[in-house]
Amino acid sequence: MTAAQKIKALRDLMKKEKVAAYYVPSADDHMSEYLPEHAKRRAWLSGFTGSMGELVVGLKKAGLWTDGRYFYQAELELPGSGIELQRLGEPATPTISQWLASQLKSGEAVGIDPRLMSIAQADRLESELKPHGIKVKSIARNLVDRLWEDQPEPSLAPLTVHPTRYAGESVASKLGRVRQAMKEAGCDVHVVGALDAVAWLLNIRSEDVLFTPVAISYAVVTDKRCYLYVDGRKVTGAVLKHLGKHVTVMEYREVGAGLKEIAAAKKKPTVWLDPQTTNRWVQNQLKGCPVHLAPSPIMAMKAVKNATQIEGIEAAHVRDGVAMVKFLKWLEEAVPGGGVTELSAAERLREFRAEAREFKDNSFSTISGYAGNGSIIHYSVDEQSDTKLRPRGLYLIDSGGQYPDGTTDITRTVALGPPQRRMKDCFTRVLMGTIDCTITPFPAGTTGRRIEMFARRNLWLAGIDYAHGTGHGVGQYLGVHEGPHSLKDLDTPPVVAGNLFSIEPGCYENGKFGIRCENLAFVVEDEKRSTDQRTWLRFDTVTLCPFDRRLIDPGLMSPDQLRWLNAYHKRVYQELSPLLDKEHARWLRQATRPL
Repeated sequence: MTAAQKIKALRDLMKKEKVAAYYVPSADDHMSEYLPEHAKRRAWLSGFTGSMGELVVGLKKAGLWTDGRYFYQAELELPGSGIELQRLGEPATPTISQWLASQLKSGEAVGIDPRLMSIAQADRLESELKPHGIKVKSIARNLVDRLWEDQPEPSLAPLTVHPTRYAGESVASKLGRVRQAMKEAGCDVHVVGALDAVAWLLNIRSEDVLFTPVAISYAVVTDKRCYLYVDGRKVTGAVLKHLGKHVTVMEYREVGAGLKEIAAAKKKPTVWLDPQTTNRWVQNQLKGCPVHLAPSPIMAMKAVKNATQIEGIEAAHVRDGVAMVKFLKWLEEAVPGGGVTELSAAERLREFRAEAREFKDNSFSTISGYAGNGSIIHYSVDEQSDTKLRPRGLYLIDSGGQYPDGTTDITRTVALGPPQRRMKDCFTRVLMGTIDCTITPFPAGTTGRRIEMFARRNLWLAGIDYAHGTGHGVGQYLGVHEGPHSLKDLDTPPVVAGNLFSIEPGCYENGKFGIRCENLAFVVEDEKRSTDQRTWLRFDTVTLCPFDRRLIDPGLMSPDQLRWLNAYHKRVYQELSPLLDKEHARWLRQATRPL
């Protein structure tokens, strides 16, 4: 079926369920950013494949809300579907609730799958629609699932142990810290729904989500026990031994019964639910229990890397840097000969990463964008869009690797031929933003919202901006995007030592080129500036890879920026060259010459 035919079939089901609209979010039962294949309902229904997008289908109209990363992609993928693109962040764009209020009459209902909406989302939707007399109706069996005949089955990839030599902390220690946080909050039970939080807490990994080593599961922590709800076919003897006396393994399908048992206790326990990462269905099973709605304590714990994790992440970035150097040298030599495409280049980079025995997988789908495709912020190349790389213009590659000791994420923009003046100017300003954000110290208590403006300053001076955040947290052999901190214009917790961030300003000219310069960096204490009265923090870059010197205009840069860049390139050469053969080391020496 085409997207338009699927929408028509969905409307027929909506009429049977007596709802005038149906909400199809980009979500699974665990509010994951990246979804297991069976949960990609919005993509299947609409034809829009971007990782972020919310679809609402009314009886006459349908709308898809996505952000600036995907405007161009949505314009290419939605035609013919009957779905109108709603551009998030633009003044004229209605919210989903406003759109529903304009489409539905008082007394009508919008249908939702309560497993696919967080508590916070469901509460907000209900409160915003109530003044209009519009109801929110939970529908037990997902309407898209009823149409999706060849819907994939959930993964049966086995669980694996994430050993303490990488995690740096035992399961018992982590459970102890969570229970202490529960005690301080007056809670008896904590239901953990976020997949990366379960994986971190119990030092387990799996392959249920492409590129993100997590298992479809829930954890329920009480003052004495911890229950892991997961498909029993995935649990090995090694995992049972690892979990030992600390964790009781239960079948995933039994989580509803387990929650109802908690709710049936004579003395109702107070249950901690994270309203952003726990779905409304979980809350419904706990009716009668006092609920503490607050961010899970695991999120902040997970975001602070310990000494063992930091050492492992640094080692992973050395391996990744070696792969990137091999790739950039290969790219420079291969493109003039012809035959290199966006897909083949992305695959060649994966092959270079896979030369390291520790390599597990990419950390996300590689963004390999040549010329105008690079201007699509989260471009996803496929066989239809695959473009041949030619010895002219710009090529952007945003990629990362998963290693048992670290997750990487790096973007480099490369000149495939003599760059135009505009390209050099834009690239240099983007690089200046990466550098300024990196070298600017900040006092403890500073939020990412304040820090990220340093990355935009030199672009703003030229009348340029970019429609994405400047940076995100990164997990350790977990999600490449990790909260709760970020370098975005959002209200997020203050940055703290031990956080690992991306720093990635960009510049995009539709149909012409895209530029992004991305490094990962740890937040560390700035001992030089800290005093007994106040702690200062700074960024310490962990990514090791040269920037394309051909695209840099040193005349635009300040002495501090040039000093940092030359010192960084010197460090890249010193750390990577001993691991390279003579030919690659010679190329790297040229690529890291001081400016």
